[in-house]
Amino acid sequence: MTNRLRRRTAVAALAAMALLATPAVTAQALSGPAPAPAAATTLELPRPTGPYAVGVDVLHLTDHDRTDPWVPGSGDRELMVSVHHPARADSGSHTPYMGIEEAEAVLAGRGLGDDAPAALSSLGTHARTGADTARGRFPLVLLSPGFGHPRAFLTSLAEDLASRGYVVASVDHAYESHGAAFPGGQVLPCAACDAVDAAPDEAAERKVLNTVSTGRAADLSFVLDRLTGPRPSWDDARMIDRRRVAAVGHSIGGSGAASAMLADARVDAGVNMDGTFFEQIPRSGLDERPFMMLGTTFHSPGGEDESWDQGWQRLDGWKRWIGVEGSGHSSFTDVPVLEDRMGVTLDPTVTLTTDRQVTITRDYVGAFLDQHLRGRHQPLLDGPTPGNPEVVFQRP
Repeated sequence: MTNRLRRRTAVAALAAMALLATPAVTAQALSGPAPAPAAATTLELPRPTGPYAVGVDVLHLTDHDRTDPWVPGSGDRELMVSVHHPARADSGSHTPYMGIEEAEAVLAGRGLGDDAPAALSSLGTHARTGADTARGRFPLVLLSPGFGHPRAFLTSLAEDLASRGYVVASVDHAYESHGAAFPGGQVLPCAACDAVDAAPDEAAERKVLNTVSTGRAADLSFVLDRLTGPRPSWDDARMIDRRRVAAVGHSIGGSGAASAMLADARVDAGVNMDGTFFEQIPRSGLDERPFMMLGTTFHSPGGEDESWDQGWQRLDGWKRWIGVEGSGHSSFTDVPVLEDRMGVTLDPTVTLTTDRQVTITRDYVGAFLDQHLRGRHQPLLDGPTPGNPEVVFQRP
């Protein structure tokens, strides 16, 4: 399957998910008595597994040194960033999964009923806005979503990492997603998606996507500047240990993570979750910095996506190529959770349960970060384990 077809299949799946949202959920939200506690708990993200409570703050950042590459007439490059962080329990207020305007934009043009955006927006999270920060200094993880996806689709991973003791900055890259809300009530269209769709052939499409990947690197470096520089944009930036930084991304966000390491020596480690490398890793590698490739069996040695074979050969530091049997392209995001909560199945090739998809993603990304940002050896990364029979360590 070509990258273009895989991307369009993912977009179609999101539309199907919304169209098939169960009437019972939306009707329950509109009328009748409050649902029983057991039912309410099914309409939330999986609980974080770490010892910390989770706080979240939202930042609007503007890079005045760059013009937006997709809509130059809009002016300087803008980003929305959710900063999840370790917090003290019982402080702050509950945070919605996404705003109603964002949910409407995600589902726009799909012929949906009025209740579908409300069902998506009201999904429960575990982070609190305005929460008191936990004591200490913590590593920073820069998190970049897949092409066309809002940063909200990585919320479960961000919350879990924050609960384990990481500050996590999830980025919405302007004009590269459906449903990115900016100040002033703006919900930006995916102009980069339009540029890809207008590409006349595969080579032209790859050129546009290379621009996305390298642009994500510039975005992540700018976010790093604004979180760790002399006048940080986040009031609680003092809790970040700027000597320990990783970039993690899904799909093209995974390519962006590698691009960020190529462009910025401050990024100490990276993870690509099931994304084609649209910027090639050079023969000189990543200056011996660690990198993990975590994906579906579509990304197997000798498979259709040659960028993983090439990238693997050029990685010159600690590295792992991990495949997850029974997973799909969106298994490393919140999409399986959204399917589960809405009672739909979008990708019949996925055989893993939602719980296993969430657990594997959280455990292996968390183990990678613990080993390479905290220096704690993780046996989980040494090879196959009986408790994770779906996880394959590729050794081309």
